[in-house]
Amino acid sequence: MKISQAFTFEAAHRLPNVPREHRCHRMHGHSYRVEIRVEGPVDSRTGFVIDFFDLEAAFGPLRERLDHHCLNEVDGLENPTAENIATWIWDRLRSSLRGLSSVAVFETPNCWAEYDGRSS
Repeated sequence: MKISQAFTFEAAHRLPNVPREHRCHRMHGHSYRVEIRVEGPVDSRTGFVIDFFDLEAAFGPLRERLDHHCLNEVDGLENPTAENIATWIWDRLRSSLRGLSSVAVFETPNCWAEYDGRSS
């Protein structure tokens, strides 16, 4: 069984490794959407793969570090692409969130990166 929970946060960033002419080189912001996916068996007693409240509690501290911040100033996100943000979240959740299967980070409704721990 697979479950997902979506979260949002607002943040500013700039991409320091693109050419100066690239519009993302300048400081700008996004209304990010993060989808955390967990996979595993359904517990016969609870009926859950994981309680959504537990998933929210696991992501909560990370959301606080990201929401209304300049992502370039967050340790480990000096080049805050959607790909790097997804990997950053994965790395901080994988040891505490049993069954984590992927992290998707949406910069816009039509542009996102998804990381499943298998590639970087």
